[in-house]
Amino acid sequence: MADGGINLNDFDLAKLNESDKAELRQFFANEGQKARIQTTVHNLTDMCFRKCVTGTIRSGKLDKSEEGCMANCADRFIDVSQLTVKHLQNLRQS
Repeated sequence: MADGGINLNDFDLAKLNESDKAELRQFFANEGQKARIQTTVHNLTDMCFRKCVTGTIRSGKLDKSEEGCMANCADRFIDVSQLTVKHLQNLRQS
């Protein structure tokens, strides 16, 4: 690779021991989780911005009503996310 990274096409996974395979699986799981978190934050920001920012930002700051709306929107998004996770966990335990 031009960037100096590992080219997975040239990497023989069969040569890894079980510990290295487990570490690699964990690395990919962590990277996937980071990507999902980044996507969630992006979606939250986009949704709340579209809902709450109704005027032109002239001073580089939101006005008071927009600030309150953004905070409330983010709080409700987090509440719904937590309730969804709790509900899914309850379904798994049933």
